[in-house]
Amino acid sequence: MNRILSLSLLLTPILLATACARASEEAVSAPATATASAVEATAGATIDRELPLAIVHKTASCGCCGVWADHLKAAGFAVEIRDTDDMHPVKQRLGVPAGKASCHTAEIGGYVVEGHIPASDIKRLLKERPTARGLVLPGMPAGSPGMEMPDGHVQPYTVELVLADGSTQPFAQHGPGG
Repeated sequence: MNRILSLSLLLTPILLATACARASEEAVSAPATATASAVEATAGATIDRELPLAIVHKTASCGCCGVWADHLKAAGFAVEIRDTDDMHPVKQRLGVPAGKASCHTAEIGGYVVEGHIPASDIKRLLKERPTARGLVLPGMPAGSPGMEMPDGHVQPYTVELVLADGSTQPFAQHGPGG
């Protein structure tokens, strides 16, 4: 079992980088390339002043992260991009549980939002305001926001609520059967 865990820890960054690069190539729109201080707006998208600022931490080369940020903008969020070379300290500071990482991490309304989580789930979190750290979507499920597939395929996935103690529980189901 330790070998499997070690192998998965070794391969996860490689697989995430490969998937991000693929998503970047497949993205219809250009990835976001803002500086850390710029708050971006998507053409035609209206910022909902009732929604908090979404601070998105990502690597500069990750295209799928930019597509996810565009998803948030289209849903009314103002988005600030913070490119970083090392995501580990960000994830650690914000309390992303071990084994629950994805390629980008956001801070929204006092919560951590890890991965390709639909804006509708984030809005539900902000409305319900549970005592929790935030939401996580481990990995990069096909068909999740920023990981859309050309054929429309959506892999079933579960967004998880991270409780104050770091444990998780299902928050929302997506895809076939979700």
